[in-house]
Amino acid sequence: MTNEKKLDENVNVHVEYCGVCDYGGHCLALAKTIKEYTPNALIVCKRGRQGSFEVTVNEKLIYSKLRTMALPDYDEVAYVINDVSKGAEPREIEGQQPINCVIS
Repeated sequence: MTNEKKLDENVNVHVEYCGVCDYGGHCLALAKTIKEYTPNALIVCKRGRQGSFEVTVNEKLIYSKLRTMALPDYDEVAYVINDVSKGAEPREIEGQQPINCVIS
């Protein structure tokens, strides 16, 4: 037996999203992106606090919309989760989706 970390470990992803804000679709889109990179990721989307879109990987918070006031960059989240599936520690997400704000 070796001390190497097992590759492609299951990764538990929990997304708490605001149902009032209708972020359920965002959670499904994020889950689809994650599955493209890491098919064995176990993803749970759950309605939660107003304004929330909190992403936890293996019980570590990696992104909080309550703190940033923006949705995460889905690809960056997927990269981190893929790295975790290969034995890396979860790290915080810094990328955000562009804010589409139009002033007329």
